Amino acid sequence: MDLRSVIRTIPDYPRPGIMFRDVTTLLADARGFRRAIDELVQPLAGAKIDKVAGVEARGFILGGAIAHQLSVGFVPVRKKGKLPYKTIGERYSLEYGVDEIEIHIDAVAKGEKVLLVDDLIATGGTASAAVRLIERAGGEVVLCSFVVDLPELGGADRLRAMGKQVVALAAFDGH
Repeated sequence: MDLRSVIRTIPDYPRPGIMFRDVTTLLADARGFRRAIDELVQPLAGAKIDKVAGVEARGFILGGAIAHQLSVGFVPVRKKGKLPYKTIGERYSLEYGVDEIEIHIDAVAKGEKVLLVDDLIATGGTASAAVRLIERAGGEVVLCSFVVDLPELGGADRLRAMGKQVVALAAFDGH
Protein backbone atom coordinates (compact mmCIF):
# COMPACT_ATOMS: atom_id res chain seq x y z
CA MET A 1 0.00 0.00 0.00
CA ASP A 2 1.28 3.42 -0.98
CA LEU A 3 0.39 5.70 1.93
CA ARG A 4 0.13 8.61 -0.51
CA SER A 5 -2.98 6.94 -1.93
CA VAL A 6 -4.87 7.37 1.37
CA ILE A 7 -3.82 10.97 2.01
CA ARG A 8 -6.32 13.44 0.57
CA THR A 9 -5.12 16.55 -1.24
CA ILE A 10 -7.33 19.64 -0.98
CA PRO A 11 -6.42 22.33 -3.53
CA ASP A 12 -6.43 26.00 -2.54
CA TYR A 13 -6.81 25.39 1.21
CA PRO A 14 -6.38 27.34 3.44
CA ARG A 15 -5.66 29.86 0.68
CA PRO A 16 -5.18 29.89 -3.10
CA GLY A 17 -2.08 28.07 -4.32
CA ILE A 18 -1.79 25.75 -1.32
CA MET A 19 -2.22 21.99 -1.81
CA PHE A 20 -3.31 20.87 1.68
CA ARG A 21 -2.24 17.30 2.51
CA ASP A 22 -5.01 15.95 4.72
CA VAL A 23 -3.99 12.91 6.80
CA THR A 24 -7.45 12.49 8.34
CA THR A 25 -8.24 10.12 5.46
CA LEU A 26 -5.18 8.06 6.42
CA LEU A 27 -6.32 8.02 10.05
CA ALA A 28 -9.76 6.81 8.98
CA ASP A 29 -8.30 3.94 6.92
CA ALA A 30 -7.57 1.08 9.37
CA ARG A 31 -4.87 -0.55 7.22
CA GLY A 32 -3.26 2.75 6.31
CA PHE A 33 -3.24 4.02 9.90
CA ARG A 34 -1.77 0.75 11.20
CA ARG A 35 0.88 0.76 8.49
CA ALA A 36 1.82 4.39 9.20
CA ILE A 37 2.25 3.68 12.93
CA ASP A 38 4.27 0.53 12.23
CA GLU A 39 6.52 2.40 9.80
CA LEU A 40 7.01 5.29 12.24
CA VAL A 41 8.00 2.84 14.98
CA GLN A 42 10.31 0.69 12.80
CA PRO A 43 13.33 3.07 12.75
CA LEU A 44 13.36 2.86 16.57
CA ALA A 45 13.98 -0.90 16.68
CA GLY A 46 16.58 -1.46 19.37
CA ALA A 47 16.67 2.21 20.41
CA LYS A 48 15.88 3.37 23.92
CA ILE A 49 13.02 5.86 23.88
CA ASP A 50 11.57 7.30 27.09
CA LYS A 51 8.87 9.61 25.72
CA VAL A 52 7.02 10.43 22.54
CA ALA A 53 6.25 14.12 22.04
CA GLY A 54 3.37 14.86 19.68
CA VAL A 55 2.70 18.29 18.21
CA GLU A 56 -0.87 19.57 18.39
CA ALA A 57 -3.20 18.28 17.00
CA ARG A 58 -2.67 15.39 14.57
CA GLY A 59 0.68 14.68 16.23
CA PHE A 60 -1.36 13.76 19.34
CA ILE A 61 -3.15 10.98 17.45
CA LEU A 62 0.01 9.59 15.87
CA GLY A 63 2.16 10.11 18.94
CA GLY A 64 -0.35 8.50 21.27
CA ALA A 65 -0.50 5.38 19.13
CA ILE A 66 3.30 5.23 18.87
CA ALA A 67 3.76 5.75 22.63
CA HIS A 68 1.29 2.93 23.27
CA GLN A 69 3.14 0.63 20.89
CA LEU A 70 6.49 1.49 22.50
CA SER A 71 5.08 1.34 26.06
CA VAL A 72 6.41 4.80 26.88
CA GLY A 73 4.91 8.08 28.05
CA PHE A 74 3.40 10.75 25.83
CA VAL A 75 4.11 14.50 25.94
CA PRO A 76 1.61 16.88 24.33
CA VAL A 77 3.25 19.88 22.63
CA ARG A 78 0.50 22.51 22.63
CA LYS A 79 -0.18 26.05 21.57
CA LYS A 80 0.39 28.65 24.28
CA GLY A 81 -2.23 28.76 27.00
CA LYS A 82 -3.75 25.30 26.44
CA LEU A 83 -1.96 23.31 29.15
CA PRO A 84 -3.33 23.46 32.72
CA TYR A 85 -0.10 23.24 34.76
CA LYS A 86 3.14 25.26 34.82
CA THR A 87 4.76 25.35 31.41
CA ILE A 88 7.86 26.31 29.49
CA GLY A 89 7.43 27.75 26.03
CA GLU A 90 9.28 28.36 22.81
CA ARG A 91 8.42 31.09 20.34
CA TYR A 92 8.80 30.64 16.59
CA SER A 93 8.20 32.71 13.49
CA LEU A 94 5.24 32.28 11.19
CA GLU A 95 4.73 33.74 7.75
CA TYR A 96 2.81 36.63 9.36
CA GLY A 97 3.94 36.91 12.96
CA VAL A 98 5.03 34.78 15.89
CA ASP A 99 3.48 31.84 17.71
CA GLU A 100 4.45 29.84 20.78
CA ILE A 101 4.25 26.21 21.83
CA GLU A 102 4.50 24.84 25.36
CA ILE A 103 5.00 21.69 27.38
CA HIS A 104 4.52 21.14 31.10
CA ILE A 105 7.65 21.88 33.12
CA ASP A 106 7.75 18.27 34.32
CA ALA A 107 6.91 16.59 30.99
CA VAL A 108 10.48 15.62 30.12
CA ALA A 109 13.16 14.69 32.63
CA LYS A 110 16.84 15.46 32.18
CA GLY A 111 18.47 12.93 29.88
CA GLU A 112 15.26 11.35 28.59
CA LYS A 113 15.34 10.18 24.96
CA VAL A 114 12.41 11.68 23.03
CA LEU A 115 10.80 10.91 19.69
CA LEU A 116 9.15 13.99 18.16
CA VAL A 117 6.08 13.23 15.99
CA ASP A 118 3.78 15.27 13.78
CA ASP A 119 1.69 14.58 10.73
CA LEU A 120 3.55 16.88 8.35
CA ILE A 121 6.81 18.79 8.01
CA ALA A 122 6.64 21.91 5.86
CA THR A 123 8.92 24.85 6.74
CA GLY A 124 9.95 23.24 10.02
CA GLY A 125 9.16 26.24 12.22
CA THR A 126 6.96 24.37 14.69
CA ALA A 127 9.10 21.22 14.67
CA SER A 128 12.35 23.10 15.26
CA ALA A 129 10.71 25.05 18.09
CA ALA A 130 9.54 21.73 19.59
CA VAL A 131 13.10 20.35 19.40
CA ARG A 132 14.49 23.44 21.17
CA LEU A 133 11.74 23.25 23.79
CA ILE A 134 12.33 19.56 24.57
CA GLU A 135 16.08 20.14 24.77
CA ARG A 136 15.64 23.14 27.07
CA ALA A 137 13.60 20.85 29.33
CA GLY A 138 16.58 18.46 29.47
CA GLY A 139 15.48 15.86 26.94
CA GLU A 140 17.33 14.60 23.90
CA VAL A 141 15.38 14.44 20.64
CA VAL A 142 16.67 11.27 19.00
CA LEU A 143 14.36 11.24 15.98
CA CYS A 144 11.81 13.53 14.29
CA SER A 145 9.09 11.52 12.53
CA PHE A 146 6.42 12.69 10.11
CA VAL A 147 3.90 11.04 7.85
CA VAL A 148 4.28 13.71 5.15
CA ASP A 149 7.27 15.79 4.05
CA LEU A 150 6.96 18.78 1.73
CA PRO A 151 10.66 18.86 0.74
CA GLU A 152 10.42 22.04 -1.35
CA LEU A 153 9.67 23.98 1.85
CA GLY A 154 12.90 22.80 3.53
CA GLY A 155 11.63 21.82 6.98
CA ALA A 156 13.31 18.41 7.10
CA ASP A 157 16.60 19.98 6.00
CA ARG A 158 16.18 22.62 8.71
CA LEU A 159 15.92 19.86 11.33
CA ARG A 160 18.89 18.01 9.85
CA ALA A 161 20.90 21.25 10.09
CA MET A 162 20.11 21.15 13.82
CA GLY A 163 21.74 17.69 13.90
CA LYS A 164 18.45 15.77 14.04
CA GLN A 165 17.59 12.59 12.22
CA VAL A 166 14.35 12.93 10.23
CA VAL A 167 12.01 10.23 8.94
CA ALA A 168 9.01 10.90 6.69
CA LEU A 169 6.82 8.20 5.18
CA ALA A 170 5.67 10.10 2.09
CA ALA A 171 6.81 13.18 0.20
CA PHE A 172 4.68 15.48 -1.91
CA ASP A 173 5.81 18.16 -4.35
CA GLY A 174 4.52 21.69 -3.92
CA HIS A 175 3.04 23.52 -0.97
